[in-house]
Amino acid sequence: MTGISGLSAKERAYRDTKARILDGSLPGGDLITEGQVADTLAMSRTPVREAFLRLEAEGLLRLFPKRGALVVAVSPSEVEAVLEARELVEGHALTKLCAAPEEDRAVVGGALHAVLDIQRAALAAEDEQAFAEADRRFHITLVESAHNPILLELYASLRDRQLRMNLGSLEKGPTRPRAILAQHEAIVDALGVGDADEARIRLRVHLDATRVSVLGR
Repeated sequence: MTGISGLSAKERAYRDTKARILDGSLPGGDLITEGQVADTLAMSRTPVREAFLRLEAEGLLRLFPKRGALVVAVSPSEVEAVLEARELVEGHALTKLCAAPEEDRAVVGGALHAVLDIQRAALAAEDEQAFAEADRRFHITLVESAHNPILLELYASLRDRQLRMNLGSLEKGPTRPRAILAQHEAIVDALGVGDADEARIRLRVHLDATRVSVLGR
């Protein structure tokens, strides 16, 4: 049976719980129960149980019979794997873009500058969520510029993991968003002159800073 929104109860339970895990409202290490979620969403426990099973399959929850579900924290090995995948995909996109005609680079550069403007506004407003979303858009724009649907699909599959990592990184202090913005600007500057080596170096600096911010090393 579907609700007014057109979504089934289990889909609403799944989306709500997943959203709260991804935005940090339910941080890694928290133990949640079917009853808590069911009460919050005013539904029975059955659709919540089905949602929990789906989230466990995605690696976001670990179920413990009769106790509840543990929100799985982002592990160091997962962070390393995601950053390695990002460097491969984004580095390829940067190399391909720098080899493209100047007018093509200018179009992508304009899109990236627009994202940087959004990040500056979010930083001024201290809107962490908007800043994180603009950060995601910056990197997706880079990957889209390669015009490779397979790489884009691969990159999209990292979205959930990146959201959790980005929010955790931004929580490290007020200087972190400013550093991210400066690193993005350096990447765009290198793209502007078509310097692929410098662009990849700036990308690595940016990803290494993310590694240090998330993992402390």
